[in-house]
Amino acid sequence: MSISLKSLRSLLPSAQDYRELRKSWRGDLIAGVTVGIVALPLALAFGVSSGAGAEAGLITAIVAGIIAAVFGGSNVQVSGPTGAMVVVLAPIVVSHGVGSVVIISIFAGVIVLLAGALRLGRTVSYIPWPVIEGFTVGIGVIIFLQQLPAAVGVSGAKNSTNAVVAAVQSFLGADWPKALFSLATVAVVAAIMLLLTRVSGKLPASFMAIVVVTLGAVLLGSPLQTIGTLPHSLPMPAFPAIRVETLSSLLGPAFAVAALAAIESLLSARVASSMADVGPYNADRELVGQGLASIVSGLFGGMPATGAIARTAVNVRSGARTRAAAVVHSIALLVVVYVAANVVSVIPLAALSGVLMVTATRMVSPTVIKQVLRSTRSDAVVFVVTAIITVSFDLIVAVGIGIAVAAFFALRALSKASGVHREELDGVPVIGDERIALFRIDGSLFFGAAERLLERISAHQGTEVVILRLSQLQLIDATGAHTLTELVNALERRGVTVLIKGIRDEHLAVLERLGVIKSLRHPNHLFAELEPAVVHARSHISRAISARA
Repeated sequence: MSISLKSLRSLLPSAQDYRELRKSWRGDLIAGVTVGIVALPLALAFGVSSGAGAEAGLITAIVAGIIAAVFGGSNVQVSGPTGAMVVVLAPIVVSHGVGSVVIISIFAGVIVLLAGALRLGRTVSYIPWPVIEGFTVGIGVIIFLQQLPAAVGVSGAKNSTNAVVAAVQSFLGADWPKALFSLATVAVVAAIMLLLTRVSGKLPASFMAIVVVTLGAVLLGSPLQTIGTLPHSLPMPAFPAIRVETLSSLLGPAFAVAALAAIESLLSARVASSMADVGPYNADRELVGQGLASIVSGLFGGMPATGAIARTAVNVRSGARTRAAAVVHSIALLVVVYVAANVVSVIPLAALSGVLMVTATRMVSPTVIKQVLRSTRSDAVVFVVTAIITVSFDLIVAVGIGIAVAAFFALRALSKASGVHREELDGVPVIGDERIALFRIDGSLFFGAAERLLERISAHQGTEVVILRLSQLQLIDATGAHTLTELVNALERRGVTVLIKGIRDEHLAVLERLGVIKSLRHPNHLFAELEPAVVHARSHISRAISARA
């Protein structure tokens, strides 16, 4: 009972979360305001890009940001709408409408919450690095392509669930004399961001670029489409009306969103914990916090939330040490809603597209790509396959296929590492030794290598006794044990006596259950040491020779 209570407490907030606050409150305050400034244009842009609207992005950054900060498993994680989530949500909005976002947010949050309660947080460590990098590159390409309609001044161009198709349609349907004005706006935003980043990495480049372009657009009276009216306060929470048929059609997308939220949040928390001495993160509690964040965000009319790697990095680099920084970030955004909603409403959509295009470009690191492609051939294939499927089809499918391809190469390498080796008998050779075959099986005997073992040993003719050395066998699964049983039975049917030496304690249970021990001609044919096995084999051959004489 005490263990279960302790386990439950580890998933809940505690006073220990803020034990450093007395020393770090100034740094947390400054970091929170800095991240809030950085997060404002991103929250608006991600909301617009997803199809849910700027308001939904802002609500998510505020509400989910606070909930995840308090209940999550990282001391410095900043949560809110992210580019990866936009990539998943945009086609869902096209297929199911804007109203589906709230429902998906709530149900995806419940799934993530349950995953945390079931202690599934550490499963993200099983995702190979090439899959993560291919996934990231694919997301960056999709985010860039998703901004092209707004970049060329085409509104309502999101009539396709595929970003590549939508981008091509936007170019073909653009009014090019007018589109040049939108493209110029995007170019100015990108130039300002890149210039300010070179001057100082600590400047809120995206925020400053938005301010400059918005002022220019207002003073010049540009025809650019703007964000439009924003609420001057947070809406009241409300549970959406859900029909059974609607729920059934959204369950699949909800699981996809939940999987993405869990993966991205845990990866972000892991990166944050390695950036500075801010304490470890609790993966299971992080899932609980992110699940609650998406649920509450949905109740307020927002989007599914995840941990945001870029904003979390800014938070850490700005001096954050406790959860208070992420809370301040949300409060700063809340002040914008109550004080500056009218100002924010005149921001051109093309300016937000410029911010996201630069953000997407930074997600694609040429250095990392070179590292992956130059590592091994199999890792390069996994990386390329994951990236292509991410752009062409679906993020979650891409991760699944990427893991499957990586598993295939890993199993093939493991299979090659396993071996069957013919060895010479110890001691002075005697008459009849040529009729004894000693095989050492090492490495792993699993479904990927079992067939090769069967073929290799069965190919030896003229043998009357086979000794199988299993002491060097590191891993065996049910298929390997079953194949070993088939091998013993096949040899015994041919009149070959099989002796087994050196079964390891951890393998004994599966070998007994799968009938390997029972398949031996006699219980005495199981040996702990090699020397008695060889003596027994030679005595068997000696008796056979005497009988034939």
